[in-house]
Amino acid sequence: MSVHAVDTKTVTALVKDATAAPSMHNAQPWKFRFFHASNTFHVCSDLERAMPRADPTTRALHLGCAAAMLNLRVAAAHAGWEPATELLPDPADPQLLATIRLTSPATDENDLAPLYPAIRRRHTSRHPFADEEIPQPIKDALSAAALLEGAQLTFPNAWYAQSLLDLVHDAEGRDAMDPAASEELRRWTRVGAGVADAASDGIPEYAFGPRKRDGKAPVRDFAGRRTVPGRDAAVFENAPQLALLGTVDDRPRDWLLAGQAMERVLLQATLDGLSASLTSNALEWPELRWAVRDPQSATGFVQMVLRLGYGPSGSETPRRPVYEVLDIE
Repeated sequence: MSVHAVDTKTVTALVKDATAAPSMHNAQPWKFRFFHASNTFHVCSDLERAMPRADPTTRALHLGCAAAMLNLRVAAAHAGWEPATELLPDPADPQLLATIRLTSPATDENDLAPLYPAIRRRHTSRHPFADEEIPQPIKDALSAAALLEGAQLTFPNAWYAQSLLDLVHDAEGRDAMDPAASEELRRWTRVGAGVADAASDGIPEYAFGPRKRDGKAPVRDFAGRRTVPGRDAAVFENAPQLALLGTVDDRPRDWLLAGQAMERVLLQATLDGLSASLTSNALEWPELRWAVRDPQSATGFVQMVLRLGYGPSGSETPRRPVYEVLDIE
């Protein structure tokens, strides 16, 4: 394969795979620009899709964009390219989060391509999971996946997991009493059959999952106080299996490392037969986020709380058409 052989069809396909990544409230806060002359993608943030109340520092926005970057790297490796990545290449342009230059061919050492089948299978699951314990070898493999991207994934013990659940419950109460938080959440939810079916972003009602009748699983209820016709109720797990994804520091570069690690963990979990949901409620309140840290871990800053287990994979959520997020030069 020639290094000059990246055609428009291939570029479009790679970006379509990239945009299958998760993002906060499925806002999809990313933009891509491809330069034919250098076979290089620029990955940029879209601040019009930021969430000032829940994410005032744009930390979560960086995580979502970085997850899309990981998907792009995986898709490129699957297509036979070596994705040479540079984070934050221009200090004068903080919205330029990374450049990804496609070189050819991919080396035998590239370990990204095997993750490719999981890109389209991975969906956030807001359903109950079984009580079945995740085997330690699988946990070890997920932690190793995070390390490959410069982050740490730890599994808290039962005592600390309960502390995490208490913090999430605290955050849920704060959110419910905060009109700005409720309004921001409403902006990114799509309720009503016609609205949900036509959506290209946000969380449609068919992806809310069942209403929690009982259980302690930390699953955000995107319906809020609204009634969704036909929505079931279910009992969730009382001892959810949680994992903390964190970094030593807490700067934009660390957020980009964490977002790529998050997506790599989610793809590996999908291949291992696990379902997952992401929990950020407690991380959206600075005083609670500090308390989320596991005192037995060297992780300085928690970037995401993952809930993992065996259960339904969740519903596919809508994506913006590629022409809205990609420019080619």
